[in-house]
Amino acid sequence: MAVMTLQFLLLTFTTLLATVYGDDKNHVYSPCSDTTIQRHDGFTFGIAFASRTNFFLNNSIELSPCDRRLSLSSSNSQLSVFRPKVDEISLLTINTSSFQPDSYGGYMVAFAGSKYAARSPPAFVANSTYIVTSFTLVLEFKKGRLNNLYWKRDGCASCKGQSNLVCLNNQDCAFKTSSCKNQGGSVDCSLGIQLAFSGTDKHYSVLNSWYEVENLRQYSLYGLYSNLRNSLTSQYSKLF
Repeated sequence: MAVMTLQFLLLTFTTLLATVYGDDKNHVYSPCSDTTIQRHDGFTFGIAFASRTNFFLNNSIELSPCDRRLSLSSSNSQLSVFRPKVDEISLLTINTSSFQPDSYGGYMVAFAGSKYAARSPPAFVANSTYIVTSFTLVLEFKKGRLNNLYWKRDGCASCKGQSNLVCLNNQDCAFKTSSCKNQGGSVDCSLGIQLAFSGTDKHYSVLNSWYEVENLRQYSLYGLYSNLRNSLTSQYSKLF
């Protein structure tokens, strides 16, 4: 598969509890390159924002954003790159004060790799009416190589008892875009992505952070990040 040169605008990002320490043995930093990892390595992957159809070849075959045939670099799209620490629960954030996902097609795909390219299904983020701000992304590895990425939904469980949230398609909780601060409202609609790992690393060690996320699903992981409460999580105050 041909690998495109990443020419997207790199969005500001934050990775919490995912600092790469001295035991990081993974020296591959491009999301469009292949690598194998062990626990505690850093791992680079990307999230591309575009319209849903832009992630498909001939409207039928989904390709990785690294594939030249998608021509994302010349279309209305954006990219955010992250490097979390393998097998640690992380909260990735994308500040939407100057970035509006609906202006770039309203969907996102997580991806990494070239010959062994993996990509998630397109996930709805926003349109002119609604915006989804909370996601859980699972990175699944097999013998240290990324095998799959997928969005884990809670079936709108987090919408219960919150009048300012709307359940979309029985799977995502969304705010009205008119309530966002960048639209003159009071809600910080920055995107928050809870990240977890599953499978095995290159030494066959089991990656356990997904099971930890499952055990915490009755709570909001946002509650663990006190320094973000006033920005990302004020809308979830009832969960604290």
